[in-house]
Amino acid sequence: MKNKILAVVAHPDDEVLGPGGALLKHAQAGDEVYCLILGQGAMARTGARLAAVKALRQVAKKAGKILGLKKMFFADFPDNRFDSVSLLDITKKVEEYLERLKPEIIYTHYGDDLNIDHRLAFQAVLTACRPCNENCPKEIYAFETLSSSEWQEPALAFQPNYFVDISDVFGKKTEALKAYASEIRPYPHPRSVEGLKILAQWRGLQSGLRLAEAFCQVRKINVVTGRDNV
Repeated sequence: MKNKILAVVAHPDDEVLGPGGALLKHAQAGDEVYCLILGQGAMARTGARLAAVKALRQVAKKAGKILGLKKMFFADFPDNRFDSVSLLDITKKVEEYLERLKPEIIYTHYGDDLNIDHRLAFQAVLTACRPCNENCPKEIYAFETLSSSEWQEPALAFQPNYFVDISDVFGKKTEALKAYASEIRPYPHPRSVEGLKILAQWRGLQSGLRLAEAFCQVRKINVVTGRDNV
């Protein structure tokens, strides 16, 4: 049975830096893969204009095609200022797409990231995905984001318990990141092509794989069916 997959991310390029390889693997397996980008992106930078947001969204669509996404959706929450709007508003936006798409699996940010938008995206997803919601997904995974997760204080460090082998798709993940030319930084900044590979190698070392993406499994609901399972 094919699944519907939804990545809920705060900014354009988060979908590549975090679960890009896993999303591509889902697409290759025949799953329907979607991405909701909650924030504008770019506008927190000095001198940024709305034209930059439009351009970044075009780049996001290009990266999404590389990753095999069926469609990308964009909300308009203020860049790096999710805390200036109601959590309820962000949650309702996530609920809108839960109802529209009815995904079985959701990928979103790690809840203790340094970036405030990442943290609130996670809270909105978890609130929207309460089991009392008839559109609640069966699985939720939190991903790490270079230049945010690894800069958090040690007590709140990302501790993965789920790994995905991306050895055969890492080239495509790199290609998708390169589409975000304005977002890439020179090494040793973590949000670089070299940084992307180093992280994939490190997660591979942890899991006995050549290259891997790491996640925290937030929730998995196993639905039993049939008389023998009652």
